[in-house]
Amino acid sequence: MKAYVFPGQGAQFSGMGKDLYDNNLQAKELFEKANGILGFRITDTMFSGTAEELKQTKVTQPAIFLHSVILARTLADFKPDMVAGHSLGEFSALVASGALKFEDGLKLVYHRAMAMQKACDLKPSTMAAVLGLEDKIIEEVCSSTEGVVVAANYNCKGQVVISGEVEAVNKACATLKEAGARRALVLAVGGAFHSPLMDPARVELAKAIEETEFSRPVCPVYQNVDAKPHTDPAEIKKNLLIQLTAPVRWRQSVENMVADGADEFIELGPGAVLQGLVKKIAPEVKTEGRQ
Repeated sequence: MKAYVFPGQGAQFSGMGKDLYDNNLQAKELFEKANGILGFRITDTMFSGTAEELKQTKVTQPAIFLHSVILARTLADFKPDMVAGHSLGEFSALVASGALKFEDGLKLVYHRAMAMQKACDLKPSTMAAVLGLEDKIIEEVCSSTEGVVVAANYNCKGQVVISGEVEAVNKACATLKEAGARRALVLAVGGAFHSPLMDPARVELAKAIEETEFSRPVCPVYQNVDAKPHTDPAEIKKNLLIQLTAPVRWRQSVENMVADGADEFIELGPGAVLQGLVKKIAPEVKTEGRQ
């Protein structure tokens, strides 16, 4: 069974999507439609922008979303048995599977990016990758550290990202190293994604999600918040409402997809991060990527 997976923030690169735009009329039309919806030529930055320009929140999230979704739209053999996306990638998965319209998905992603930027500006916050420790130890250290710090991304066995206030994350990193972490490395990110500090963004995005129409997808969508398959539009919407402040359960999602019959994972969009994670989680499955 084929599982299509969609990357999140951080996978962007200059030139992303250009081949698609140049060589596929349907893709070109969708990119131009996106430029019109956003009110600026995001394609110019995607195709020839610097790494710094691509890192702007208003560009990064819609750029990755567009690359992934337009790829899915233009693949002649796109027939997913199941889909999932990492954080931002969940929106790509929802559009690719038909749960959200292209225009609605893009508007929500742009809204999400701007709301997250505002939340990041309210308080200095960050994230850190912790390698080589059990989930339980990381969770215990986070809960016993003063300030806001939580486990935010369960990427694969022995790789968890923590998220929170700068001071609390630094303290937790020091404790985790003492507890035996191979590494506890602060990441170059704009803020504490998937932590309680994103609550202002969650509240702002909730209104937009509530007003958006969701449909039954063509296949199950394994959502970040519970790593389970969903096809009911009301359930999908409910899970999406809490996604910004809840952890991304990527390892558990992949494990559940494999248990449900997935033996081939295809990553659609920039980069190859998810292929690497899938190989670590389920070395027996086939992985490939399309850009």
